[in-house]
Amino acid sequence: MILKLSWWKILTIILLIFSLLAGFLGRIPQMPTGNLYETARNLYFHVPMWFAMSFWLLASCGFAVMYLRTRSAKYNFLMTAATEVSMIFGALGLITGAIWARFTWGAYWHGDPKQTGAAIAMLIYLAFFVLKSAMEDKERSATVAAIYNILAFFTYIPLIYVLPRLVDSMHPGNGGNPGFNVYDLAAQMRPVFYPSVIAWILMGGWITTLRKRMWEIEEKINQTNNTKTIEVIS
Repeated sequence: MILKLSWWKILTIILLIFSLLAGFLGRIPQMPTGNLYETARNLYFHVPMWFAMSFWLLASCGFAVMYLRTRSAKYNFLMTAATEVSMIFGALGLITGAIWARFTWGAYWHGDPKQTGAAIAMLIYLAFFVLKSAMEDKERSATVAAIYNILAFFTYIPLIYVLPRLVDSMHPGNGGNPGFNVYDLAAQMRPVFYPSVIAWILMGGWITTLRKRMWEIEEKINQTNNTKTIEVIS
C-alpha cells in the first residue's frame, strides 16, 4: 500500500502527523497581545484551513477556465471536486474560528466582518452546487456552473481579503489590528504553522483527486448501463 502512494501523498501524511502532534503537544509561547494561552494552538488549525480553502477555490476557478476553453469533462470533475473540498475546509475554518472566538472574544459568533464575510462566501459557493444540479443537460450545467464559479471567486476575494481590512475588525491583521507576524514570539510557532498549511493544502489535493476518480468511475458505469439498455431495446 505504501509503495503505491505518490511521494506527495507520503509527504502529506508526514506533515499532517507532525502538525497534529506538534500542534497539540508542542510548547506554546505566551503572546504579548493578550491572554491567548493554550488557545493559540488554534493558529495551527484555524488559519491553515482558510489557506487551504483559498488555494483550492483558486484551483477550482482555474479548472473552470480550463473547462470553458476545452469543454473537457475532466476539468468539470476537478472544478466540482475542488469546490467541494474548499467548502469542507471553509466549514472547518468557521467551526475552529467560532471555538477560538468563544475563548478570546466571549462569544462563538461575534459578527466580526471576516466571520460574516466567510459565511456569505460559503453561501455563495453553496449556490454553485444548487445551480449545477438544477439542470438536466450536463454540458449546459457544467458551462453555467463554470461561469458562476469564476464570478464567485472574484466575489470571495473582496469578502475575505479586502473588506475586513477596510472596516473595524477584531481579527489579527485586519481593521488596523497587527498580525501575528509582527511579534517576535510568533517566530517560535512558524516551524509548525507553515508545515500545517502545506499539509492541509496537500490533503485537499488528495481528496480532490479521489473525488475525480469516483466521478469517472460513476460515468463509466452509467455509460455501460446505457449501452446495455440500448442493446436490450435493439
